[in-house]
Amino acid sequence: MTNINEIQVTKTIVNEFLDDFIQNILDSDVVVVGSGPCGVAAAKYAAELGHKTVMIERNIYGGGGMWQGGYLMPKNTVAAPANKILQECGVNLKDAGNGLYVCDSFEMVSKMLASACDAGVKLLNSTNVEDIILKEDHVEGVVIQWYPVQQMPKFITCMDPIAIRSKVVIDATGHDSFLVKRLVDQRDIIGVKKPIPGCGSLWVDEAEKQTVELTHEIYPGLIVAGMSATSTYGAPRMGPIFGGMLLAGKKAAELAHEKIMGIKVENVGKLRVPA
Repeated sequence: MTNINEIQVTKTIVNEFLDDFIQNILDSDVVVVGSGPCGVAAAKYAAELGHKTVMIERNIYGGGGMWQGGYLMPKNTVAAPANKILQECGVNLKDAGNGLYVCDSFEMVSKMLASACDAGVKLLNSTNVEDIILKEDHVEGVVIQWYPVQQMPKFITCMDPIAIRSKVVIDATGHDSFLVKRLVDQRDIIGVKKPIPGCGSLWVDEAEKQTVELTHEIYPGLIVAGMSATSTYGAPRMGPIFGGMLLAGKKAAELAHEKIMGIKVENVGKLRVPA
């Protein structure tokens, strides 16, 4: 084997991270907060549309709730037409009938994350978003801190976070709706209650529809997507099915594209990937 010394390893890691951070993360087009099904889909499609895209995840691993299906069983379901998104990522699906498909959860997560990476998405893991950058009437980025630092007592870690800028921020934080909550602490948003109600009870069909329909630009520069949108408006939860969240992520990416480019995307939220 080649002889490699310790300092070379450390220097390579530090230099590569700093270069990547400054060139690709510090000032981006789209920041997606959350790497669950909605967040990964949003990041993947935003990058494929040509935008410099960063996805932020507080856990050490990406994928959110995709790692487990219902009741800790590693099988995930999606309803048509969202199966085409997974097929585009190379996920093997089994037809369960009536427009429902099932797959192995590990395969879904790994191939979706790989697809996002292939599209050019940059992932910041173990990173918590503490706040948004809010200037007058526009969201201009997010404030971040290492998640492990945040878990320590404040008297030990008196450490300020740092900011990264983006043209559009997508709240894909799921049930937490964290960015929207932070926004409504400071701004009155038409149609949004204070406090945010959280998801309603289970209703699969209606929840799948509303997850996509409620995904929109809730405030200039901030798009609320997927379960974060359903939580914001008290819409039903959908349980262990992922199609609505995938389609909501795609819609969020297209809305971001419209915002950045100043153009209208036809059939926003409608699936147009090949079968």
